[in-house]
Amino acid sequence: MAGDSFALIAVPLLILHATGSVAQMGLLTGVSGAASVTAGVFAGVLVDRFDRRTLLIACDLARFALYAVIPLAWLAGPRIWLLYVVLPLAEAVGMVFQVTYVTAVRGLVGEERVTEANGKLYATAAAAGILGPMLAGVVAGWVGLTAAIAINAVSFAVSAIGISLIRLSKHAPAPAAERDRPWRELVAGAVFLWRQPVLRVLTILLSVFIFMTLGLTDIVIYRLKHDLEQPDSVVGVVLGVGAVGTMLGALVVARVRRRLGFGPAWIGAHALAGLAIVGVGFAGSVWGVAAIMACYLACVSVAGICSMSLRQQVTPDHLLGRVTSAFWTIHFALGPVGAAALTWGAARFGSTPVFVFAGVSCLLLAVIALATPVRQRHPERPA
Repeated sequence: MAGDSFALIAVPLLILHATGSVAQMGLLTGVSGAASVTAGVFAGVLVDRFDRRTLLIACDLARFALYAVIPLAWLAGPRIWLLYVVLPLAEAVGMVFQVTYVTAVRGLVGEERVTEANGKLYATAAAAGILGPMLAGVVAGWVGLTAAIAINAVSFAVSAIGISLIRLSKHAPAPAAERDRPWRELVAGAVFLWRQPVLRVLTILLSVFIFMTLGLTDIVIYRLKHDLEQPDSVVGVVLGVGAVGTMLGALVVARVRRRLGFGPAWIGAHALAGLAIVGVGFAGSVWGVAAIMACYLACVSVAGICSMSLRQQVTPDHLLGRVTSAFWTIHFALGPVGAAALTWGAARFGSTPVFVFAGVSCLLLAVIALATPVRQRHPERPA
């Protein structure tokens, strides 16, 4: 995660310095995102077929090789076309890694501690997300952008060495009937989501939630820059404070779920997140926006980890990779459309009505969840 922060800052600046085009930055982001979503469709099959530890190491070594090509090629001058090859491939491999990583957690710690484990991993990632960009900015300014990308490449090699020291339990192979029918194997994850009552409702509700919230960061930046007339440095501080909220939510989620149960924790977190979104629309100060964003992201952290942990607990091991990839692919599919709609609405009507609309929609989702199987305190237990 810390290494990725270097690429997150260095790659867009590399394009901007070489071409001066913001459109090129956006195009590369779009192509890379499409590659990630496409890989997500097939990632689950790979994860359920092959040894997960070996797959994690292979993904890290592949990304090490891909990112190492950029600084080497740049020695002979800018090669913009190379970024359109390397970045989509790296994003596709990264999606396979993410699906594998989620499926490996249950086998590492067991079902009873999976929420606690996810919380610790989530908190670690959030901390790296706070410190990584700051360090990346310093390094990029000190030794150059290509050197920052080289550090990102090395981080994947270090990660591969770390994973090689971990021993994961072997997972059960998929039934022969599925392996003999590739199409059936590909859709098995989506079929399981539909047949499992709680996961079916969660998938539908989260698809709407992602549609309504994926573009919120852009609207927050718009509010700070346009409505509150703040400089870029303040935007960075506000987003950094928000990341602290993510980390705090991850640290308390295991305790919250143990005390309240899944349903109250998930529904309560989404209800509070909706109230926080409405609050951002009326916050008149920078610190008000920062504090409310921290509360919002803490709630999203609690709800997201509860959802992921439940999925890990109720899914058979031989299906976990395909269920994870199907879940992510389905509920993120509408996200870019929602983000475009929110930003259009903010430009047309102002940020406050958009925040109110998104927040009330999230509150409505929480109310709807009360009438579904999601409200159960312990849906992970057999009926």
